[in-house]
Amino acid sequence: MTRYAIGDIQGCAGELEALLERLHFAPGRDELWLVGDLVNRGPRSLEVLRLVRSLGASAITVLGNHDLHLLARAFGAREHPSAGDTLDQVLTAPDRDSLLEWLLAQPLAHYDAARADLLVHAGLVPQWSATQALALAREVQSLLRGDPGTLFAHMYGDGPEIWSDALEGPERWRFTVNVLTRLRVCTPEGRVALKMKGPPPRGMRSAYRPWFELPRASRDVRVIFGHWSALGYVNAHGVIGLDTGCVWGGALTAFDLDRSRAPITLPCRGYQQPDKD
Repeated sequence: MTRYAIGDIQGCAGELEALLERLHFAPGRDELWLVGDLVNRGPRSLEVLRLVRSLGASAITVLGNHDLHLLARAFGAREHPSAGDTLDQVLTAPDRDSLLEWLLAQPLAHYDAARADLLVHAGLVPQWSATQALALAREVQSLLRGDPGTLFAHMYGDGPEIWSDALEGPERWRFTVNVLTRLRVCTPEGRVALKMKGPPPRGMRSAYRPWFELPRASRDVRVIFGHWSALGYVNAHGVIGLDTGCVWGGALTAFDLDRSRAPITLPCRGYQQPDKD
């Protein structure tokens, strides 16, 4: 069996199909680890959902911010599409309900204890151990599956900026979602700056650093993540970063989680302008 981790797909079904063919991926023998953001911005989100769902237990995916945005729109928490949304094909599909039910059941974090591999969409603040991150993910997942309307009504927003064990209710849920699905940079104290995009900040002028470069309580696990297209491929600091900007005209990248070899990349044509990321 080979475990392949694949970066943000974002509705690029043709590229995903071509990459799986290049990998000679065989359901039942091999396993996919998908970093989330299966949908949006690309042209064929519906086909991506159908394909990944059809793989059953051979595909493990976590929810990204665009996946949650799709669910929020489906539950009426977002009446109007955001700029760049390409979700209408999913929302009007005849199998919409079964696909959304499947997506709703996906986790925010997945952990393979035997290999000490943790899969999330974006990252972890330095103060969270893998155990704490998984517990917080389960809290949100429980609400997502039991009372999604309440979660989506409070999900959007950039605050709080820093973690506290005293956080409760909507602020606790929102911070958890923001870190697991939107984080790029933070301070050593765990203060997040969710609006900071583009390449990683360098030099003394910024107190913020890529989350994985800071001393972190989750150092005992390898974290596989995506979300940061301007960062690109990373294999350092105990993490594997796999968002290589497929939807922006970069590449879709697969990484063999069990063997030491170069990542496999498939150049992509690009469907959006990078300044919208």
